[in-house]
Amino acid sequence: MRVDHVGYAAGPEGLEATARRLAAALGVRVVQGGPHPGFGTRNVVLPLSERCYVEVVEVLDHPVADKVPFGRAVRRRSEAGGGWFTWVVQVDDITRFEQRLGMPSEVGARRRPDGVELTWRHIGVPGLLEDPQLPMLLQWDSPPVLHPSSMALAGGTRLAGLEIAGVRDRVRSWLGLSPECAVRDLDFTWLPVGPGQGAGLRSAVFTGPRGTVRI
Repeated sequence: MRVDHVGYAAGPEGLEATARRLAAALGVRVVQGGPHPGFGTRNVVLPLSERCYVEVVEVLDHPVADKVPFGRAVRRRSEAGGGWFTWVVQVDDITRFEQRLGMPSEVGARRRPDGVELTWRHIGVPGLLEDPQLPMLLQWDSPPVLHPSSMALAGGTRLAGLEIAGVRDRVRSWLGLSPECAVRDLDFTWLPVGPGQGAGLRSAVFTGPRGTVRI
């Protein structure tokens, strides 16, 4: 398993302006994404190296956005000024997690501006509201050549670390990792959950042509 992407809810300036601001800070390009019909949201992608990307998301004026946890989580974070709202781990066999966690996966899809449809299966959307320190779990059904990171600049920016408010052992248990398991090339910093501050992804650290950038 590996970190596939990190999700950032658009701020008051809107989806496009938020994406351009982040892209300028990271030295990456902005790639148009598309709507998530099942979530009531749409996204823009910032491709990173090493098969990872930043997903910038905004909620749409659609009834489904207030009915599903993903749309509600994006709206809540955007109304608070925007920022990180999730991190997503790609797994090779999501059925193992279905069996271990006792949770069925759900099908996700979005259509790119060029008409190509991307499809995947995921687990953990309710946790965006109930326990946001936990990553969503994702298995891509689309071929690797269509992965959103495929348009990353050569020798470009990569995700280097995550700062998460929460309990490391809780996250490890969710992922089925042993206490001694380490993640190569990605630093995790665990922060306490203080009064008035909920659990979840607080910041992400990137390295690349712009040096080290913390957002």
